[in-house]
Amino acid sequence: MRLYTYQVNNQTPQIGIGFKEHPGLLWPLEVFHLSYTDMNDLIRHVPLEKLILNVNYHKVNPKSALKLDALQLMAPIPYPRQDILCLGINYAEHAVESARFHKDSFLVNQEKAVYFSKRVHKASGPDETIPLHENLTDSLDYEAELAVILGKDCQNIKREDITPDTAVQYIYGYTILNDVSARDLQVEHKQWYFGKSLDGFAPMGPCIVTADEITFPPVLPISSRINGELRQQSCTNHLIHPIDEIISELSSGITLTAGTIIATGTPAGAGMGYTPPKFLKSGDEVICEIEGIGKLRNLVE
Repeated sequence: MRLYTYQVNNQTPQIGIGFKEHPGLLWPLEVFHLSYTDMNDLIRHVPLEKLILNVNYHKVNPKSALKLDALQLMAPIPYPRQDILCLGINYAEHAVESARFHKDSFLVNQEKAVYFSKRVHKASGPDETIPLHENLTDSLDYEAELAVILGKDCQNIKREDITPDTAVQYIYGYTILNDVSARDLQVEHKQWYFGKSLDGFAPMGPCIVTADEITFPPVLPISSRINGELRQQSCTNHLIHPIDEIISELSSGITLTAGTIIATGTPAGAGMGYTPPKFLKSGDEVICEIEGIGKLRNLVE
């Protein structure tokens, strides 16, 4: 299933469900006798296994479908209820390019995961703009990332408990996150929170693909293009610290609530990795893509 948050004529956001068997269409959640309008509430109150039982694409009426291209898609979780949890330097080649850009700020011991949080007032959806924040930064950068959406409260989860058969008990689904970053602020402040958390720095979408449709652990080609130029190209099986390790380590001392978003890190090819750096400028088109999930397109202005 593909879970969308959308609007019609700027009215109240709604949740819709799409199917890979019916590309370009979605069905309002109410068609399946569910009344939630906030993805956080759906995840909290309807476990994925129950949702799978309630929703059957063989029984949907095509006449009740809406066309995706006629809707205003929002981020699937427009208003996260807590900071996004992020992994830094979680692809080996990105670790190299980061240290090359500024060794004192980005050189890390890869034996231990680098965790940080990203404050999000409102996550941007497909085709929404990424603000330049010219008064604060001249080093605006992009990062295509696989984001994991937790489906239950997690405490003291053992790594071995998260298997291909049990992953749906812990993970609701996956989406794309562009972890937009102000590199100069990261360097100046000697930490990443401010430089990662400016308004508009969390484009997300286009949907959540439920965990039952993606074999665990995910092996998904991931890429980004700027104005059509391929910048990043890798695969999610190259994570230094994989998803089961991340959930286990974080939940050993932190209660991870249902709906928690974990951004798993970005591969090599970010703007700061080039010589000279290729930072974003006004008018740039940024497309982050993960096979099996879709494309997330945003313009810089």
